[in-house]
Amino acid sequence: MRDHAVSPSIRLTNVAKTFGSVRAVDGISLDIADGEFFSMLGPSGSGKTTVLRIIAGFEQPTTGRIELAGTDVTAMPPFRRDVNTVFQDYALFPHMSVLENVEYGLRVKKVAKAERRSRATEALATVRLDAHGDRRPSQLSGGQRQRVALARALVNRPKVLLLDEPLGALDLKLRREMQIELKEIQREVGITFVFVTHDQEEALTMSDRIAVFNEGRIQQVATPRELYESPTSAFVAGFVGTSNLLSGAAARTVIGREGMFSIRPEKIHLTDVPDGASTAAGTIRDVVYLGSANHYVVDLDAPPDASGASPTLTVLRQNLNDDGVSRRGDRIQLAWLPEHVIELQPPTEESA
Repeated sequence: MRDHAVSPSIRLTNVAKTFGSVRAVDGISLDIADGEFFSMLGPSGSGKTTVLRIIAGFEQPTTGRIELAGTDVTAMPPFRRDVNTVFQDYALFPHMSVLENVEYGLRVKKVAKAERRSRATEALATVRLDAHGDRRPSQLSGGQRQRVALARALVNRPKVLLLDEPLGALDLKLRREMQIELKEIQREVGITFVFVTHDQEEALTMSDRIAVFNEGRIQQVATPRELYESPTSAFVAGFVGTSNLLSGAAARTVIGREGMFSIRPEKIHLTDVPDGASTAAGTIRDVVYLGSANHYVVDLDAPPDASGASPTLTVLRQNLNDDGVSRRGDRIQLAWLPEHVIELQPPTEESA
């Protein structure tokens, strides 16, 4: 997993962390390039936040080595590492103005008043809040408070900024706006961002690369497009977006060979059959209305799996003028191009 082996901003080598009998991080090695927007994505308890805390110095690894810009910082305390962290809980001081909140870290470091005022004003301008310096945090929206926390971290000019689910408390519309703003800010300041999230849309929207975590291990590291279009395992295919999985008798019948396979719902044609397409017949069992699109759940004419359940494919179709709900019970011929079938690695005994 060493795509950026030349002078990485962050290098983890065989990092593990145990809490009693629980192995939260299980021997991770990873390089993160200088200036990269890198996301660690996974479900709760997958180890991603623990890795972030190890990079920050808030947790010591049980084994392994952490390097920042080529320097071994494994035993170094947090305040000596050239990193800053932004948490979901912004922890702003309510009795201080926005500008004073941003200046606070510089004041602790005994930076001269004129310089810290200048740097804090510059940091607020970077997050588009230079006109709000005199306000109190209580006078700001959730998105604005998030940007104040970001400015407070940026004012120290760290080499690496660590972000632990900083958008989790925002509503959906604001969260999507902040995803775009965060990426723009990262491009402007040019420093390494390491972003922890369990939201795959956030990771796909903002990241240069993503590491998918599960049970303390990295399942795959790739660009957003590679991760979505070419997942290497059933876990990644199912966690990053929605995916249809076929194996056993269903794979032999539908795909024509043994193995485990994935087909994304938007790659399946519900009506037209392209040239060279593979096809499968079935019955529309249900239609889920999603506003801009419908999800069609189709029971395939294929043998049941080991549990006795009929194999299904889910099809995503843009909601134009048709009433999808009225099609429940319809017989249908599904079609997809062979290049849209992804063959997945079978689970090992360790990951099963």
